[in-house]
Amino acid sequence: MTTDIMTPRHATTDSALWLHRVAPVDDPVARLICFPHAGGSASFFRDWGHRVPRIEVYAVRYPGRAERLAEPVATDLRELARDIADAVAQLADRPIALFGHSMGAPIALETAAALEARGIDPVHLFASGSRDAPYPSPEDWSDPDDEDDPAVIERLLTLGGTDPELAADPEFQELVLPYVRADAQMFHAYSPGSTAHSAPSVRCPVTTLTGDADADADCRPWSELTTGGVRAEIVRGDHFYLVARAPYALIHKTLATESVASDG
Repeated sequence: MTTDIMTPRHATTDSALWLHRVAPVDDPVARLICFPHAGGSASFFRDWGHRVPRIEVYAVRYPGRAERLAEPVATDLRELARDIADAVAQLADRPIALFGHSMGAPIALETAAALEARGIDPVHLFASGSRDAPYPSPEDWSDPDDEDDPAVIERLLTLGGTDPELAADPEFQELVLPYVRADAQMFHAYSPGSTAHSAPSVRCPVTTLTGDADADADCRPWSELTTGGVRAEIVRGDHFYLVARAPYALIHKTLATESVASDG
């Protein structure tokens, strides 16, 4: 384990820069840190406040978009996760759970590893838009540099996370496409077969949530990536099932079962 993971690299990291508190909760029994998908921002979780009883929800603010548009985009997924862990560590006076959707799932995994390395054990990791399965072969990973702008837009629409009318707006494209491409390049560099580093093993239990019509789910051998056990949940919907049916009840039940939300 390298020193830069075990010791926070930026002791003065402003948690508010990285983490948006969706809604304040008096005396929360736990905090849920939500990681957006590729091309996503903290606003994706804007409706999650007070939807999981007694859990305070925070959404991760990735650099290079929304409130942080003037900042450089992240290029290294592990470094991004370590920066996020620096911020999350400041909130660890309460139990921490992590929820990552699509690309957010491996970022949550790396963040969990960074937290555990400094003595902070997340109580649960929810890997949404991901399934417990072997990694795809390297040749199955498309290079984002090979896609032109119309192909990128079409992929956004196919995945279901972008309104078609909004995606057709030239101003939206000019604003969003650069960081959508940057996220894809970062994820591609992290993907199996394109990196010399293996994915970390964590101790926290993992729940995967996959839509029954999701043909674009991230495949990751979660059962090999945690010693805490994996539970697979199939939900109704496609890759962006949670837009219409966010899994609030499942999250609450899971955390309550683990005696996080049932105390006090």
